[in-house]
Amino acid sequence: MGELSAFGKILILVGIIMIVVGGLFMFGSKIPFIGRLPGDIAIQKKNFSFYFPITTSIIISIILSFIMWLLSKR
Repeated sequence: MGELSAFGKILILVGIIMIVVGGLFMFGSKIPFIGRLPGDIAIQKKNFSFYFPITTSIIISIILSFIMWLLSKR
């Protein structure tokens, strides 16, 4: 029964993360610094555009890692 309990907690955590990510997609353009930090790569040509928010990804990863670390200390 302990395995099912752990699996349920993981599913709830994944669901919460998906809700947060979905909210960022919906409201991300209204947050001024998301995706426009120094180090984010944006290339635009005539028929081609490429965007890779590497700095934003690193910062989000650090924040999520810190949150996960806090949750694992319980």
